[in-house]
Amino acid sequence: MAKLYFHYATMNAGKSTMLLQASYNYREGGMETMLFVAGHYRKDDAGYISSRIGLESDAHMFRSGDDLYARIAERHGHESIHCVFVDEAQFLEEEQVWQLARVADRLGIPVMCYGLRTDFQGNLFPGSRALLAIADELREVRTICRCGRKATMVVRLGADGKVAREGEQVAIGKDVYVSLCRRHWEEEMGRWPAEDMIGFVRR
Repeated sequence: MAKLYFHYATMNAGKSTMLLQASYNYREGGMETMLFVAGHYRKDDAGYISSRIGLESDAHMFRSGDDLYARIAERHGHESIHCVFVDEAQFLEEEQVWQLARVADRLGIPVMCYGLRTDFQGNLFPGSRALLAIADELREVRTICRCGRKATMVVRLGADGKVAREGEQVAIGKDVYVSLCRRHWEEEMGRWPAEDMIGFVRR
């Protein structure tokens, strides 16, 4: 049976690299894949997925209101799609997550979603919330905090190099994101007195 998968992690955990490698493996075996990436903050219609290590691939963009089931079903009607990959899945709408579930249930195509679980304030993204609720399989992609513990949270550094504690959930610009364990995230967000700043470089 085809399944809906959610691979979640913090920033810089290698999610896009894993996605591109998995898609490559399908195609190397003679199978066709369909890749999607969030288009919410892209100005043109040229979608692509890129990783920090230099891998990249063209991708279809999804935006608010798009019917992903219809788009995938139409393509599948012309050529067999063996797997669907979605990058930046945290930006999916709840209904779009259900559409992807129907792709697995009704079309028999596995759907692999990759994205963040929480934002810089520790709140679930809408797409991540829906995926955590209905995905068939949840897989954590791990990365580490500056202290060596598993990183599960992320802080946003503004253009001034300081940790942002308020603001919009999504900010595209000169902001930088740093993955931290829960303990050090609480310290950086001012929720607990700072005990150490090992390896944390402020600009």
